[in-house]
Amino acid sequence: MRLIITRTVVVYLLVTFLIFGTLKLLLSWGGPVEDRDASLASLSSGPVEDCNVFWINLHGDVVTYKTPEDNNEYTASDVTDSESIISLVSDAKFDPKIKAVFLEIDSAGGSPVGGEEIFNVFKNLGKPSVAMIRDVGASAAYMAAIGTDRIIASKFSDVGSIGVTMSYLDNVQKNIKEGRTYNSLSTGKYKDMGDPDKPLTAEEKALIMRDLQISHNNFVKMVAENRNLELAKVEKLADGSSMPGEMALQNGLIDEIGSYKEAREYLKSQIGAEPVYCWE
Repeated sequence: MRLIITRTVVVYLLVTFLIFGTLKLLLSWGGPVEDRDASLASLSSGPVEDCNVFWINLHGDVVTYKTPEDNNEYTASDVTDSESIISLVSDAKFDPKIKAVFLEIDSAGGSPVGGEEIFNVFKNLGKPSVAMIRDVGASAAYMAAIGTDRIIASKFSDVGSIGVTMSYLDNVQKNIKEGRTYNSLSTGKYKDMGDPDKPLTAEEKALIMRDLQISHNNFVKMVAENRNLELAKVEKLADGSSMPGEMALQNGLIDEIGSYKEAREYLKSQIGAEPVYCWE
C-alpha cells in the first residue's frame, strides 16, 4: 500500500511495485479459451431482464470517486471508484432477479477508504458473491476481495501485498541546485508535513510512521478476521510483498485456483441455476 503525500497527507493503499503488462479494457478476457468463450456466451445469452448474476469489474487504481480526468476515454478503464461499485452492488442487492454478484479484479490497489467501502458493501450484500483475480489483486483491491464469499485466482496471479507505504520523491536537493527556496507559511507545526519541497524532520517521520502502523494493523486485522486466519500468521505475511496465486492458496489468502470456469461452477452451486451474466 502506498500513502501518497501531497500538501496534506492523502492515504493510498498501493502495491509496492509497478503494474506490469498492458492496460486493461473495461471488459477484458483471459484464461483458457474455453472459459473465456463460455463466459462470453453467457454474457450474450439473453436480454438484461433474463440475467441472474451481476458482473462488476474492479480494474486499475481504486479511488473513492472519479474526477473528470478519470473519465477520459484513455484512463477510464484504469480507474475504479468505490461510489460506482457501491451503487451497482446495492442495485443488485434489491433486484429480485439477481441471485449473485461476480467481481472481476485486476488491480494493484489504491485508496484504503475505497477498498474498505467496496469490502463493506459486499459483506452486507446478503447474496452469494465471488471475486476472481486476474493478473493482480493486491493491496486495496485485495481488501475489497476479502469482502466476497469466495476468492479465485490464477496460479500466476499476484495476490496480497498486505502492507503500507508513504514513500515519495524529495525535491529539496534539486531545488537548492536550481536556486529555488521553499517558504513555509503554515499555521500548524505539521500542516505542510510531507511536502516534497521541504525536508522531512525526525518528528514528522515519526508521526507518519505512527499513522502507517495504524493503517497496517487495521488491514492485517481485516484479513485475519475475514479469511479465518490467525492474526500472527497474517502479521508474518504482511510484509508488503505479493505472492503467486498458488502460494496465496497455501497461505489461505484465496479459496481456489481457477478462472471463469471455476467462478461459474461456484455461482451455479450457490444459486442452483446456470449463471447468466449482465452488467451496466
